[in-house]
Amino acid sequence: MPLEQVFAPDKTPLWHSYPPQQVLEEFKTGHAGLSQTEAKLRLEQYGANRLQPPKPQSIIIRFLLQFHNVLIYILLAACSMTAFLGHWVDSGVIFGVVVINAIIGFVQEGKAEEALNAIRRMLSLNAIVQRDGQRIQMPADQLVPGDIVVLQSGDKVPADLRLVDCKNLRIEEAALTGESEAVEKSIHAVEAVTAIGDRFCMAYSGTLVVYGQGSGVVVATAQHTEIGRISQMIAQVDKLTSPLMRQMAIFGRWLTLVILLLASGIFVYGLLLHDYPINEMFMAAISMAIAAIPEGLPAIMTITLALGVQSMARRNAIIRHLPAVETLGAVTVICTDKTGTLTRNEMTVQSVITAKVQLQVSGVGYSPIGGFSQDGKEAPVTDYPDMLDMFRAGMLCNEASVHQQEGTWVIHGDPTEGSLITLAMKATLDPLFEQEKLSRTDVIPFESEHRFMATLHQDHAGNSRIYVKGAPEEVLAMCSHQRSQGEDQLIQLDFWQAKIHEASATGQRILAIASHTIQIKQQILQSSDVEAGFTLLGLVGIIDPPREEAIAAIDKCHTAGIRVKMITGDHRITACAIGAKLGIGNGQNAVTGIELDKMDEA
Repeated sequence: MPLEQVFAPDKTPLWHSYPPQQVLEEFKTGHAGLSQTEAKLRLEQYGANRLQPPKPQSIIIRFLLQFHNVLIYILLAACSMTAFLGHWVDSGVIFGVVVINAIIGFVQEGKAEEALNAIRRMLSLNAIVQRDGQRIQMPADQLVPGDIVVLQSGDKVPADLRLVDCKNLRIEEAALTGESEAVEKSIHAVEAVTAIGDRFCMAYSGTLVVYGQGSGVVVATAQHTEIGRISQMIAQVDKLTSPLMRQMAIFGRWLTLVILLLASGIFVYGLLLHDYPINEMFMAAISMAIAAIPEGLPAIMTITLALGVQSMARRNAIIRHLPAVETLGAVTVICTDKTGTLTRNEMTVQSVITAKVQLQVSGVGYSPIGGFSQDGKEAPVTDYPDMLDMFRAGMLCNEASVHQQEGTWVIHGDPTEGSLITLAMKATLDPLFEQEKLSRTDVIPFESEHRFMATLHQDHAGNSRIYVKGAPEEVLAMCSHQRSQGEDQLIQLDFWQAKIHEASATGQRILAIASHTIQIKQQILQSSDVEAGFTLLGLVGIIDPPREEAIAAIDKCHTAGIRVKMITGDHRITACAIGAKLGIGNGQNAVTGIELDKMDEA
């Protein structure tokens, strides 16, 4: 396929369905990357890798648009008429009202534009690229199709990439799909008809690498990326006039018509029926027209809207155009993102399950403040040694860290792993003490192929202990026993499957945790060591909790007759469960993206 066809909107190949080697061949590149000469040619051909900002209006045009209003036209006409009649004071007052009205609107919109430009300037980034067989760091806007980009934890993906190499790579795609969980990536192709959130071999521009390493070939830049397509679609949306502006336009037209009819009626009445001089009747008609014009209305409306905009700004909401603030008062439906808007975007363990007990966990986010309860009654976790063993395993079989920074608890690493550390700290376990007590000697990192992580630890008695955490189906397959009140019993798979199904139905992501003790000192962890013989310690249910203020806001919206729709990249079960907690829908009426695509416009 000629490279020139890559960016034709109707011909762009579905790169996620192509094998990695074929993608490299299509872009005429290899693992060593493009040559600097070829990259320069492609940059000239395809342009810089940046989204085109909207063409700014000149200051003069922006100022003149403040006069584009029916009432302002009437006032300007009145100003001209009073000047023609020699009423200079009246003419000056009317003109002053018009100019002050325009200045207020111009200054307020200018402040909003400056704030938006400041946000855009914060979005510049660099990328690590293979060029001529060497890794170099360069501005992301210099990337071209065919470049090999290297990704590592903490990077923002600079363009749309078809991954060609992955090592424990996980990417948070909430900016694109709304999915709060980081997505495990691989290099294997997927079906052509696959939702964006399930294209595991792709990394999309604007998303964030939270774990691992990888590399990929640039398949789309600038406007041709997924985020660029969204930007273009937004630009094509028809601009709607706010309800207030529509009402004022209708009022202005009717007012103009009434004034003209009255002025004409008075002129005709005096001229034909009473035979007044034509110049006197003309003056009387114009005076009546001027008196009927509400000169103060545009100024009052502008000042009121400006006060509304300032009030919104104090609540961190930027309003670009004054009339838009009024639209908020006429809203009937709100469509909102889920992750970080309705939810906290902080993974939190909500329930813990062992063979004998199931507890609920309070507290949200990464702050280790919260407790444990059973059926609404407080349950001291120290009464459950099996539970503490599970928490200790989850904290030690872990690559994340949680610490306090300027009074706020922050996480470094994967959010799910961070939630396990917070859980253990709520049970008063000290991470540093536990790490010293059971020092780690080896690890099998989490990978999408096996969907678990295993760590090898040594205690002071010289024994070795293996901890495993991961997808329930993977961990259960390793376990022959379960921990119950300090003793190991034969595992009851039906019991655990029922608990997994029950917790999953509430929108929780389930992790299983297991351990295996070896009576000899072992320094290296082999894959054969984690195939069987483990004891299941229990399950944890993790969720991205709803914001309390969001629940209250949705309730207020419903009271005001406003319908709220949640848009998310979550799977249907998770979305329904979160929606039910937020008070959106009845927990069942969700529509998937694929179902939406099959519907007609009506």
